[in-house]
Amino acid sequence: MLSITHITTACILLEMEGFRILTDPVLDPPGKWYHHGFGAVSRKTSGPAGSSQSLGTPDLVLISHHQHGDNLDPAGWQVAKKAPQIFSTCSASRKLPGITGLKEWESVPVWKQGNLILTVTAVPAQHHPGWLPGFFSGDVTGFVLEFPGNPGLTVYISGDTTWFSGMKAIAARFPEVDIAILHAGAAGFRYLTGPARYTMNAKEIIRCTELFSPKVMIPVHSSGWSHFLESEQDLYRSLSSATLPGTKLLFPQPGVKTEIW
Repeated sequence: MLSITHITTACILLEMEGFRILTDPVLDPPGKWYHHGFGAVSRKTSGPAGSSQSLGTPDLVLISHHQHGDNLDPAGWQVAKKAPQIFSTCSASRKLPGITGLKEWESVPVWKQGNLILTVTAVPAQHHPGWLPGFFSGDVTGFVLEFPGNPGLTVYISGDTTWFSGMKAIAARFPEVDIAILHAGAAGFRYLTGPARYTMNAKEIIRCTELFSPKVMIPVHSSGWSHFLESEQDLYRSLSSATLPGTKLLFPQPGVKTEIW
């Protein structure tokens, strides 16, 4: 059984047979302003569902990128660094202790007590519009998780990304994605880069879902910050009215453990 608990933003807890995976831990209380680089600032408008203490110590932490407060904040780092393994970008591994940086397409087995639990593969992500250079947002990664104890179970976590050609390469390498966890919110800074978006909007989420044809699609990263330009309500309406044959749409209730496989 694989379950998901949505904590906030892109912070989720995946659990399978006692193994606990935490992603993009953002656990600060709301109200603070965060600087994301190059003049981009935003305010955290809602807090996590549950406390840092209630999360305990995860077995594995996956961080799509370390440089933005909506994917890793101080309270989140306090929880993350307790984990025996943390995977993120190579840039993150040079900045924060204890992080293993994965190169694009690099796969790493994850063991616990002598048992192979899963394999993690770092996959491409593009956290900026195509007309901006990559350094504007910095390095970011997505992840594909494969669970050998549950043959055929493959989970794609997009990380913060827009729709881009690299997704077709991911789909070619992993043609049978069972669960897709996609980062939405249409993040942007109109005063700085106009209509540019740094994460997917509803249309791109639909396009991505059509590409991967997962059995379950879970949108996250769609509320809690002032720089998210598409509301969670608009996202829900758009996705609920879309025709996605063979795919179950799941909006997990914050703080509620939900079985997904």
